[in-house]
Amino acid sequence: MKRAYLTSVFLAALALLAACGGGEQKPETDGGSAAEPAKSMVADASSYDPKRGEGKFNESNVTVGALDAAMAAKGEAISGTKCFSCHKTTDEKLVGPGWKGITQRKAPYWIMNFITNPDPMIDKDPEVQAQLELCLVRMPNQNLTDDDARQVLEFMRKNDGAK
Repeated sequence: MKRAYLTSVFLAALALLAACGGGEQKPETDGGSAAEPAKSMVADASSYDPKRGEGKFNESNVTVGALDAAMAAKGEAISGTKCFSCHKTTDEKLVGPGWKGITQRKAPYWIMNFITNPDPMIDKDPEVQAQLELCLVRMPNQNLTDDDARQVLEFMRKNDGAK
């Protein structure tokens, strides 16, 4: 029985090694020794506006005024489910950066574009890329609806002291 157990463990370990091993070989470049620079996965990175972000939100369709407490409460609940495993409401980094002060540093429409559409912005935005180098983990797309994103933004505003 002990031999059967050891054999099973050995075969399982061998299967794991085989699954994780080797991988694909990288093709050689035409020039021999110099590698080609990495290309952006995004079609037109040169047209990116770092003040607006990448997405459908802009200054004409995202307006903020006095704090909407009900919307902020809904945003806090959404954040508790989708955001707080990686972010804190302080300036302390957890997995991702802390949220304190974000609404003073970034426009509301930029925040909504980022939280609804993180991948293209990570690929194009130099500030987000620099943050990625510090955090080492790409923000996953949480599939927030437009209403969810607006409510999270309102919670971020409340967190930053908006009234």
